[in-house]
Amino acid sequence: MSRKEAMLRASKKYEAETVERVALRVPKGRKAKIQACADKHGVSINVYINQLIESALKREGVDTL
Repeated sequence: MSRKEAMLRASKKYEAETVERVALRVPKGRKAKIQACADKHGVSINVYINQLIESALKREGVDTL
């Protein structure tokens, strides 16, 4: 196994152990609006959405990770 393959395998294993995936469907055109907001804040769509969720959970008094 090449070093590149080993790194990819380790990365996939780490991700499988540490994150969960959530599929998000939005109305046409909304993704571009979300991307524009994320760009404005200098983050990816994933980071931006996670920040919004974190804020909402805190407002609800939910303990976050």
